[in-house]
Amino acid sequence: MHQQTSAGASYGPRSAGVTPPSVLNLNAYLMYATGKAARRRLTDALTAHGLRLRHLTVLSMLEDTGPLSKGDLASRLDMNQSDLTRTVTDLERAEHVTCTRDLSDRRRIEVALTAAGRGALARLDHEVSATEADLLSPLTREERDRFTSLLRRVHTHLEQGREDPPTH
Repeated sequence: MHQQTSAGASYGPRSAGVTPPSVLNLNAYLMYATGKAARRRLTDALTAHGLRLRHLTVLSMLEDTGPLSKGDLASRLDMNQSDLTRTVTDLERAEHVTCTRDLSDRRRIEVALTAAGRGALARLDHEVSATEADLLSPLTREERDRFTSLLRRVHTHLEQGREDPPTH
């Protein structure tokens, strides 16, 4: 049995979950679908600890940079301010971060990682690594390294485009 696309082209037997070849030629779709699967798997691992991906991202950023203002965190993570505020509030309730007002600018709130936050990151490290290993299991070690390198290069390119507004 063949199915027809809206353009009239047909393709072979199709079972649920099988992506048509023309869609597999769209890199944007492949990145979206792969990212969605990765997010779902990582979300499952984090939920067991009462966390979400955005929590892990904020904790990791603070571990790398040290304390940052909420505005700097939102900007560096490309998160809108209200989402970041909710995330930081969750992390503060869990005692993973502390928030303190800047004495020189009372509007500025600095977010810092706590010992409990560092401990949470250390405990999650194995699960995050295991989730990524499972996701990338079809690839050899060398292919994983190359894939990571290519993803970082694309990410850096997109990040630079975000930082440098177009001039007219």
